[in-house]
Amino acid sequence: MAVKENTAAQKAAKKPKNALEKRNRYGALFCLPFVIAFLVFNIYPVFRTFQMSFLNYSGFGKETFAGLGNYTRALKDPLFRDAFVNTLKIWGVNIVLQLGLALLLTIIFNDMKYRMKGLSIFRALFYLPNLIACTSVAFLFKTLLDWQYGSINQILMTMGVISSPINWLTGEGLTAQMVVGVVGAWMWFGNSFIMLMAGVQGIDRAYFEAATLDGAGRWQTFTKITMPLLRPIMLYVAVTSLIGGLQLFDLPYLMSGTKGQPGRSLYTAVFYIYNMAFGISKPQMGYAAALAFVLFVIIAVFCGIAFALMNKKED
Repeated sequence: MAVKENTAAQKAAKKPKNALEKRNRYGALFCLPFVIAFLVFNIYPVFRTFQMSFLNYSGFGKETFAGLGNYTRALKDPLFRDAFVNTLKIWGVNIVLQLGLALLLTIIFNDMKYRMKGLSIFRALFYLPNLIACTSVAFLFKTLLDWQYGSINQILMTMGVISSPINWLTGEGLTAQMVVGVVGAWMWFGNSFIMLMAGVQGIDRAYFEAATLDGAGRWQTFTKITMPLLRPIMLYVAVTSLIGGLQLFDLPYLMSGTKGQPGRSLYTAVFYIYNMAFGISKPQMGYAAALAFVLFVIIAVFCGIAFALMNKKED
């Protein structure tokens, strides 16, 4: 009898376990479409691009093995080097304005003595440019900055600030790069502001109250309490901005008044990769793939340096 009772108990305990395993299998089936799509559209293209980087391939026709030839060419390519420098300049203007404005607004909105009302409304207004399609933003500013009929030149000439129209987007100097950097900062500062606001609001208010009781001023409170505790958020914002900035393509491509000809100031690294793959009469897919992986390594190195510097400061 005891043996039969044990067998019955084992069967009763086994049924829920089997039912749970069955439900888990159904859950895995529901995840399967996403996994397949991720493998096909995300993982496979990465491996295929890496494979193409060792080939002489135009996108169709015969493939020939090139070894490290594409990578050697990429490291010696002056156009790619110039395009990368252009990218750094545009990103530099972007990140300084983006983080500077976000930090300034964070200080204003989190001041304990002069707290502003309607914070949620301001958050929505500041974040709004981030929700607008990049195509619309580029078309808007390209129209406003048109050197012949743009409103900006017309207003500046009417006010007597300038005597002749300025070629905002077609010059060889820093003008076009600064314009694109400012537009990018306007689009993304709201996102940085919200993240910094969340970081500040996560700091224990006891720190600020203690600093106030000890007679610390706003600047001392900001530099000694707020900034050190905001370092992780600042690192996240800086690294994500760096990754996005070094892959900058849409704004320069859409706002360029020269169709992205080599040597122009809006000719970024990804712009150059795009031209090698799709913008020339004889596409060089293998070389473009090698350029993409060189850019990936550069971004990884820059991110590693950013993490190292931040950790060093924390120590």
